[in-house]
Amino acid sequence: MKRLEKEFYQILSANRDHLDPESVSSRSSGSAKFYNADEAGSEDELEIVGESITEVERASAFAVSDLKSIADCMISSGYGIECVKIYKNIRKSIVDGGLFRLGIQQFKSPQVHKMDSEGLESILRNWMDAVKIAVKALFHGEKYLCDHVFSASENIKESCFYEITKEGATTLFRFPELIVKNKKARERIFWQLEIYEAVSDLWPEIESIFDSESTQAIKLQALSSWLKLSDSVRTILSDFESTIQKDSSKILVFGGGIHPLTQSVMNYVSSLADYYGVLSDILADHPPPGNSSFQEFKSVVSDDCSTPEVSVHLAWLILVLLCKLDIKAEIYKDVSLSYLFLANNLHFIVEKVNNTPNLKLLLGENWVSEHMKKVKLYASNYETTAWTKVLSSFPERSADISPEMAKECFRKFNTAFEEAYRKQTSWIVEDGKLRDDLKVSISQKLVPIYQEFYDTYMVMLSGEKNLELLLRVSPNDLGNYLSDLFHGTSASVSSTTSSSLVPSQRCFLI
Repeated sequence: MKRLEKEFYQILSANRDHLDPESVSSRSSGSAKFYNADEAGSEDELEIVGESITEVERASAFAVSDLKSIADCMISSGYGIECVKIYKNIRKSIVDGGLFRLGIQQFKSPQVHKMDSEGLESILRNWMDAVKIAVKALFHGEKYLCDHVFSASENIKESCFYEITKEGATTLFRFPELIVKNKKARERIFWQLEIYEAVSDLWPEIESIFDSESTQAIKLQALSSWLKLSDSVRTILSDFESTIQKDSSKILVFGGGIHPLTQSVMNYVSSLADYYGVLSDILADHPPPGNSSFQEFKSVVSDDCSTPEVSVHLAWLILVLLCKLDIKAEIYKDVSLSYLFLANNLHFIVEKVNNTPNLKLLLGENWVSEHMKKVKLYASNYETTAWTKVLSSFPERSADISPEMAKECFRKFNTAFEEAYRKQTSWIVEDGKLRDDLKVSISQKLVPIYQEFYDTYMVMLSGEKNLELLLRVSPNDLGNYLSDLFHGTSASVSSTTSSSLVPSQRCFLI
């Protein structure tokens, strides 16, 4: 037995490189199998086998065959404990060394919390690569070797594999729990989603490798981390929704432009859409609150009752944002500016969806079209409230008015247009298409009416003194002035004629 112990030890030590788990794993997955040299038969048969494997693989196969023969002998003779002790000491050092080379090390929760983003990202990225190699190569290869060497005893091969891998595997699979405990989890949700996906992809192999009663603790550790990751993601999404609802900032966005909350929420939601596959799994049994507003919203998202929960969740987050924007719009004292603010922000949201393929796929064309209708409604409400006073300066087209009444109409128009122009040149519409659409719509409503009134009563008032003060804006000037709107620069109406306007800075709309 002493001779066998020594031989067992020497074979394990001399073949550390040949029997590293990664090499064993690749061979166990391929066509080459470990074989017993005594069962190989004639030299011709051995030569045939040798043609399918390399010299290293042949040496490894002979080594494993010898290890198995010695283990069978020692176990059957009552020296199983001595055999297993030698095997565990050497093989554990190989597995632990492999994990160390992969960068796997023990961390405590405070260490992870204190890491800066760059340092943590580097460790997370390394873990993502390491866990795949550890499961597919290290643990898989070690289990294959253990099962072969100790095939004579089910209990010994299971307990031996557990003792060799428990420390390294537990350290490896416990790491996601440390990430989950991080208080800065919101911005790291995407790493959590990637880790969850990695564990999900490896789960069938984890179950297969750690399938014995002895290794249940390792599998339960991996399962615990997997479940805690999903719980953490759901909690982060719930907290994110609450953050939107509780946002109480009184920021008055200059000119009714895009609110910072709109930008941050949509950037976040767009990034979440890239993980729709993982989120579908995590959110499958956790729909948002089923209140009446949500049910109405869900019918807008899709007519199909089988809409994925990830679509519902992301759409719900956007709805919460829209409700918050409605409240923020009330901060503006000018009702027309409130509508412009809503049109700007909803248009930004719709464009973000349109330009994010995965998000558009999840929300659907119906969602996009319905919200574009709301953008047009907000824009129409803006035009009505912002330009009614200007348009009401003119009498009904069929009305026959006196020169004095005509002069009063021009005075009302000058005052109302000056006020509207002064305010709305300082307002902002960042999207070029929406800005041009608004200008064209305003021009189509205002310019024809003014042109007709101007042409009709200019002749009647041609004898009036200081006529240029009364007819401050010609129809051509009107179109040019409208082109100045929504650029965020305050201006006032000049009494100069259109010939003094700088052509390069004007966009003629008529």
